[in-house]
Amino acid sequence: MEYNATSPEDYISQVPEEHQDILKKLRKVIKQNLPKGFEEGIQYGMIGYYVPHSMYPDGYHCTPSEPLPFMSFASQKNSVNLYHMGIYAKPELHDWFVNEYPKHCKRKLDMGKSCMRFKKLDEIPFDLIAELTTKMSVDEWIQIYEDAYKNKK
Repeated sequence: MEYNATSPEDYISQVPEEHQDILKKLRKVIKQNLPKGFEEGIQYGMIGYYVPHSMYPDGYHCTPSEPLPFMSFASQKNSVNLYHMGIYAKPELHDWFVNEYPKHCKRKLDMGKSCMRFKKLDEIPFDLIAELTTKMSVDEWIQIYEDAYKNKK
């Protein structure tokens, strides 16, 4: 589902009512645990957390006018999805998350390369997401991104 929001609050106000409290809680958990330097806003139609141009002027290589994306979340028809680029780019972080997940949730992990889909909203592992959010600094994310991007050139 796509929303035409201009701020995180605006985004949350547009999603189905049954998702609003969950998104407010997810946003709060991320903001309380996100390392300094990342900024919050609307990016790619979702609530996003990114490296601002003031810290990384090159922006995202696909769209340099966009700040470097890091994390985001979205309300979908049948789920709430969390996207974390660090999980995609750093195998150790991916493996840590996959191994920790069963300690926080009995349901099977529904995960793509960087996307975690939560279909049972009352079973979202907020404590695990809080810990995940702390695991990568802005500087580490920039370094991982540059190493990966430069290797593809």
